[in-house]
Amino acid sequence: MAFVLFESPGLGIGHFFYIPVALMALAAGTWAGMGGGALATGLYALAIVVTPDISSREVLTTATVIRSITYCSCGALIGWFANQHREHVAQLRELAERDFLTGLLNTRAFDESLARRCAADRPFVLVLGDIDDLKAVNDAHGHAEGNRILRHVAEAFAAAVGPGDELARVGGDEFAILMEGSVEEAHAVSTLLKKRLARDGHELSFGWAARPEDGPGPLELFRKADDRLYAAKLLSRNRRAVLALAVTTKQ
Repeated sequence: MAFVLFESPGLGIGHFFYIPVALMALAAGTWAGMGGGALATGLYALAIVVTPDISSREVLTTATVIRSITYCSCGALIGWFANQHREHVAQLRELAERDFLTGLLNTRAFDESLARRCAADRPFVLVLGDIDDLKAVNDAHGHAEGNRILRHVAEAFAAAVGPGDELARVGGDEFAILMEGSVEEAHAVSTLLKKRLARDGHELSFGWAARPEDGPGPLELFRKADDRLYAAKLLSRNRRAVLALAVTTKQ
């Protein structure tokens, strides 16, 4: 409208068409930017036709062709930049939420997921799993071997959880699962993981907490699951000590 009402030869209101082209490109990407440039060219030509102070013959000039190229090029370039920026932001967000070693969710992302599930006020089960004696492996064989075990255990966890479950590494040798379903289903998953990883020589201990039975909020649930995990580790440690004592006694 400003072009139609106020444009005159040499004034240059047509340059303001770049602003909506750039906005379309920033909002929707490369192809939208090119489409915005083409649309701006069409509107510019229409504005020349209906503007009383400019001859309609100005539509069919080299300047219009050049303006069309610059509109579309500007839209495409800004749209490409916007797409690249969005991809980089998504990659940074992904890196910020993932554990660098296993590729699972990290502690910060897990805390957010746990809080989000509690806020949704729906039942779920929190399962904590801990690798027994990983420190001894690191001391005996080095951290490279410990990291290999962590990746192997993470792959086993990822294969065992369901599509709606969330899996995270929340400590040096500790993993967490947020899963829909009952405590019995959580026990089944824990038992499956224990048996599968025992075949590879890795022993794990598990603890669990169910919402709302064990508490309404993240802190209560995590404490309850951690207490059960600690109790399970003590039982496992005592069992290994008894077995070692029995072997020594027989000798």
